[in-house]
Amino acid sequence: MAWALKLPLADEVIESGLVQDFDASLSGIGQELGAGAYSMSDVLALPIFKQEESSLPPDNENKILPFQYVLCAATSPAVKLHDETLTYLNQGQSYEIRMLDNRKLGELPEINGKLVKSIFRVVFHDRRLQYTEHQQLEGWRWNRPGDRILDIDIPMSVGIIDPRANPTQLNTVEFLWDPAKRTSVFIQVHCISTEFTMRKHGGEKGVPFRVQIDTFKENENGEYTEHLHSASCQIKVFKPKGADRKQKTDREKMEKRTPHEKEKYQPSYETTILTECSPWPEITYVNNSPSPGFNSSHSSFSLGEGNGSPNHQPEPPPPVTDVSLKLNNLLPTTTPQEAQQWLHRNRFSTFTRLFTNFSGADLLKLTRDDVIQICGPADGIRLFNALKGRMVRPRLTIYVCQESLQLREQQQQQQQQKREDGDSNGTFFVYHAIYLEELTAVELTEKIAQLFSISPRQISQIYKQGPTGIHVLISDEMIQNFQEEACFILDTMKAETNDSYHIILK
Repeated sequence: MAWALKLPLADEVIESGLVQDFDASLSGIGQELGAGAYSMSDVLALPIFKQEESSLPPDNENKILPFQYVLCAATSPAVKLHDETLTYLNQGQSYEIRMLDNRKLGELPEINGKLVKSIFRVVFHDRRLQYTEHQQLEGWRWNRPGDRILDIDIPMSVGIIDPRANPTQLNTVEFLWDPAKRTSVFIQVHCISTEFTMRKHGGEKGVPFRVQIDTFKENENGEYTEHLHSASCQIKVFKPKGADRKQKTDREKMEKRTPHEKEKYQPSYETTILTECSPWPEITYVNNSPSPGFNSSHSSFSLGEGNGSPNHQPEPPPPVTDVSLKLNNLLPTTTPQEAQQWLHRNRFSTFTRLFTNFSGADLLKLTRDDVIQICGPADGIRLFNALKGRMVRPRLTIYVCQESLQLREQQQQQQQQKREDGDSNGTFFVYHAIYLEELTAVELTEKIAQLFSISPRQISQIYKQGPTGIHVLISDEMIQNFQEEACFILDTMKAETNDSYHIILK
């Protein structure tokens, strides 16, 4: 124990230092904890209860992240030192988020010269609301038909490629971007925090949201599924100008506090830096069904009901069994279960929960204004037309009959009969209707191939028989000048170079 006598500090100095450290560790305990001030929601908001903190590595403070996202909006000055920052936003106002490449030299070389994909979400901060997220968003959709929770202000944004917002996911947008180039995204949040609080006798306290960004790189199959980085920040959304008033109120409250009290609060920063978090646990990162944009093998938005909480799984559409449903006909006798199948089959899966107990008669009684009010203008008009069975009239209809040896003999007999008797013998010929929308030679080729159950590749060229029996190559312009309900006889001729055929319209 002789080594203990060689300490440079005297016993009283050591004792004094220990007392100071112990006092510092207890500072703040019990302060501002009067009766009625205790809130269970504050306890639930602690990092130990937040899922995004649970899976982070313990040494993340010194870790250099590959990307950094900066929301250009000031943080609140009324946030205590060790709490997460809180940023106030105005409903519908465009706010810039700067996407910064924070990689060190040589880090993640596989994304050099390539695009990455980022998914933006506005989600609930409170765990209890996360578990009921699907129901909360469906209720919001009902009250605000046709509106979205999150949008990208595309004209103001810089460096984003192929931005997309799936109509079934009101709180999610995504885009591609090049980390080597300047990228700024302007987002708009259209919901307000008090829309998700229990309605009491006024003075509702708005719930906090989170803006979360998840970034992915491309895998070997060209799908953006390999996670790179996730970050988020806490926000509250107010009615227009409300965020500015709240920021001013917080600042005035802080000015009234004593210097000792101000030391317990964070300063207000001009911008909000999103902090690293775990990826949002949702299955819609990967979707095998193709959708427009990026490439045919990728789609980040789930076509099912994908607004749900982390544990929500989209329900597969029930099998179609009724004959009338296979024919896309909704009848007054259709049961609610069959009506659900009809909605799934006609791409109205988003609204199946809204029409859970509606029979065919109930749906058919809805007016155009009713459907638009429920589903929004775009989907409402589409659903109303589907309910009423309105068919889009084709731009051009022609009739064709396939020529055969029997048909030739019948035509010759008919012409002979006309010369002899001056009257037709009433021979019956069967024609097929072809409906054209694009009025192109490619479309005509596909429709003829479909009519006769062959591959379009087996049709080399299509000609129209002209004066003196010449063969005129069919072009888009020629089809656009066809007369409505023109009749043609199809003759085939073997192509010279391969196994395909030429089609001749007579």
